[in-house]
Amino acid sequence: MKNRHLNLWPTCLAIAAATSGTLCGQSVTTGADGHSWTLTTRSFSYQLQVTADSLLQMNHFGRNEPGRPYTWPLGEEITVRGGYSSRTPVLEAVFDGRVRDTELAYDSHRITDNNGYQTLSVTLKDKHYPLSVTEHIRVLPEYDLLEKWTEIRHTGRKGQPIEIENAQSGTFFLPKNRYGLSHLSGIWGAEMQPQHTLLTQGTKTLQVKDFRSFGSSFFAIRPEGEQNETAGEVWYGTLQYSGNWRTDFEKYPTGEVQVTAGINFWDQSVFLKPGDSLITPKWVIGYTREGTGGASHNLSAYTREQVLHASHRHKIRPVLYNSWYATAFNVSEEQQLALAKTAKEIGVEVFVIDDGWFKGRVNDQAGLGDWEVDRNKFPDGLKPLIEKINAMGMDFGLWVEPEMVNPNSDLYRAHPDWVFYYPHRTRHTGRNQLMLNLAREDVYEYLHSRLSALLRDNNIRYIKWDMNKALSDPGFPSASVEEERAVRIRYIENLYRLWETLRQEFPDVWFENCASGGGRIDLGMMARADFCWLSDNTDPVERTFIQYAYLSAFPANAMICWVTQEDWHQQHHTLDFKFDVSMCGVLGIGYDITRWSAQEKELARRKIALYKEIRPTVQTGDHYRLVSPYDNNRSVLQFVSKDKRETVVFVYNLAEYPNNALPETQRPQTVRLRGLAPDARYRVEGTEQILTGSALMEYGMDFPVKGAFKSGIFRLRQAD
Repeated sequence: MKNRHLNLWPTCLAIAAATSGTLCGQSVTTGADGHSWTLTTRSFSYQLQVTADSLLQMNHFGRNEPGRPYTWPLGEEITVRGGYSSRTPVLEAVFDGRVRDTELAYDSHRITDNNGYQTLSVTLKDKHYPLSVTEHIRVLPEYDLLEKWTEIRHTGRKGQPIEIENAQSGTFFLPKNRYGLSHLSGIWGAEMQPQHTLLTQGTKTLQVKDFRSFGSSFFAIRPEGEQNETAGEVWYGTLQYSGNWRTDFEKYPTGEVQVTAGINFWDQSVFLKPGDSLITPKWVIGYTREGTGGASHNLSAYTREQVLHASHRHKIRPVLYNSWYATAFNVSEEQQLALAKTAKEIGVEVFVIDDGWFKGRVNDQAGLGDWEVDRNKFPDGLKPLIEKINAMGMDFGLWVEPEMVNPNSDLYRAHPDWVFYYPHRTRHTGRNQLMLNLAREDVYEYLHSRLSALLRDNNIRYIKWDMNKALSDPGFPSASVEEERAVRIRYIENLYRLWETLRQEFPDVWFENCASGGGRIDLGMMARADFCWLSDNTDPVERTFIQYAYLSAFPANAMICWVTQEDWHQQHHTLDFKFDVSMCGVLGIGYDITRWSAQEKELARRKIALYKEIRPTVQTGDHYRLVSPYDNNRSVLQFVSKDKRETVVFVYNLAEYPNNALPETQRPQTVRLRGLAPDARYRVEGTEQILTGSALMEYGMDFPVKGAFKSGIFRLRQAD
């Protein structure tokens, strides 16, 4: 396809005309030679320089030192396959005649305004072949972050395609030192598990090859031995991409470390015809001297204020009810209305029917792909049910899984070639389903047509979008040879396009991102969704750990937390404890609430009422992880409103032991708060106790929570 531009960036690339470099408080300054640049944030600087032989070199990434001179280069800013292969390449290309060597030289640069932030764009060109590479670096000073992405273009008017075998979003180098790496990995039911390792000589690779990670591309690098949550150097980052991604950490024999990230080009390639371009996903990187807590604070604020979908970015998230745990596939109008009546009584704002509402869906073996209302369950369609739920004062939502199809469905019987498959090879199912080949335009058009009709014909204000199968058999037999191995990249391109189109057409609908639990939590989906389903594991103790780890990189208003009857360890937790664990994000309920006693309903009503009071601070404020459940027998989280007038502290006890039975670090102790106004006076709600912000941060306070699996939520507000 001529002149096709592969834009894997989460939003449209819109860069204004070049300026003189005076935008945004001089976050990008040009050196006297005209070919060196310092990118400056609140806490760090990033320095680049064009050398005498026209190479673009990186000189510094770290502490902001005004007037710091340019030093010996750490490494090339755009490493390539070519010449000596001593560095992890950002770019690997194959030219006419099967030349696999690339030579880039500086061509031009510009400094532009990109939605209010300065962006440095430096273009390099191959010395012989029609290929240009432009690196864009957008500076977000208040978040202590850079966004990096590359644009690779075939600049010829005619001639042979250029095959791109690898195109990363960027790289950076760290000077000689011993470093430790922290990252998040996981499996179904145990998402976001913190991992820590020393970076020794060689390459450590984090990667996804089947579209699902159950972790994150988030990483944090620290000098060996630094572990403080609130102090010390941290280099950190994450990708805005929802497909197969890869991050390489290479420690060289001389002691330097190179970090490179972007699309995982394993079994992938893209052919650029004359005029075509490829834009990689954004890679968000930063540096702080405020420990891992500083990285958490910066990334979460950035995601909450810059990344989440603009239509709902600044809106308070509603309290949800979802019927899955109450009914599973056994859905009927009468039973859903009974659940809705109780949901309204306890204060729910959005009522969602999960799986089981569509034709043929009595179990997980049929129906996916058809997306028609089951007339056996809803004889008059969904409208009468929705009208009754709306009359109760609640919005209505549905679960869908658009990317999948059951072999037992009308869609698959009509179009068996619409799934990923290889001829003469097994089609691997998971949960009795196959993955639709969304790289196909006809599949895209079909899904857009069905989902648009569903939303247009019914007053649906909430969509829970699930994806329960890992990628397998990524064959596209009808594609050209040049397109066949780009199928995964095309898939994500069309997935993003589908979400963006639906959001534009139905701007009032909330969208939830789910993938068999937390299989696809990343900034690429968050740029299109309003929140994420973090894990199918809703056991409150398990979630205490998963939620704490999630908050190391992402904001609370993008984290859905349900109260359910799940009890993975037979510990019989109280409803009170379950609510407290679920109130540090976006609150949801998944019980069969028609079976609740009057006392349980009253407790739920009180908890939901409290949540509605504190949720502006929880959802829009800054969060601080005060006590880690990974290091202690409890967890403590704090949220501070933007104006610092209120703070909410969540305390979760996971065990209770005699003081003399534990080392001192694990005994109950005073907790120092963070992020308050030092001179302000704060009253502990429900008491006459008033403490200054400086006292709360320097000396702390004790929270009266005693006993195993007990919890408390404490509000402190400025005393006028």
